[in-house]
Amino acid sequence: MSLGRKATAEFIGTFWLVLGGCGTAVLAGGHVGFLGVAVAFGLTVVTMAYAIGHISGCHLNPAVSVGLVVGGRMPARDLPAYVGAQVLGAIAAAAVLSFIASGAAGTTWEQVKAAGFAANGYDDHSPGKYSLIAALVTEIVLTFFFLFVILGVTSKKANPAFAGLAIGLALTLIHLISIPITNTSVNPARSTGPALFVGGWALSQLWLFWLAPIVGAALAGGVWKALSPDSD
Repeated sequence: MSLGRKATAEFIGTFWLVLGGCGTAVLAGGHVGFLGVAVAFGLTVVTMAYAIGHISGCHLNPAVSVGLVVGGRMPARDLPAYVGAQVLGAIAAAAVLSFIASGAAGTTWEQVKAAGFAANGYDDHSPGKYSLIAALVTEIVLTFFFLFVILGVTSKKANPAFAGLAIGLALTLIHLISIPITNTSVNPARSTGPALFVGGWALSQLWLFWLAPIVGAALAGGVWKALSPDSD
């Protein structure tokens, strides 16, 4: 499979993740609550895992790609194309979502932006007013476990038929834990899309939602490789 096809699949898949997950938070969050948003993010991963997993591996997340490189599952030379496609997909989805969200009668973009537009944050911009340190630890630890699950269920000795389901359920659980803390990132691309449209505070806090997921993912890749050096 050519790298161009893989990158295109990652663009489409990440678009779907941001539109489905952030879209549920922005458009229906008041009706479905945290549980509904968590399930929506999980469903985007499950559906795309079976749609594009055989093309690109369905990373949808720069941190996942980094973790797979560290874990020996992906060549480092492919990383820039994957990350670029994921970020562009997230931005495109945020653009579409901003247009849709501003289309309700009596709703302006300024109102949508003031409500947060599903951006990730800490301190005053955390849903539960959690501190920077709490957000940092949360994102590192949860991304670590997300990658650990991914590496485990996609190993040669695992049953590939259930990999997509297990990964989607892991992401759902992660959201149930961390929506009150950071609005849940564990994905730098997902964080970048909304942040670019919110601007201001969201952009100033975006660094954490790149640093922490990548650190957590890299740690998971290293731990998995040390634990299971001959399984992949």
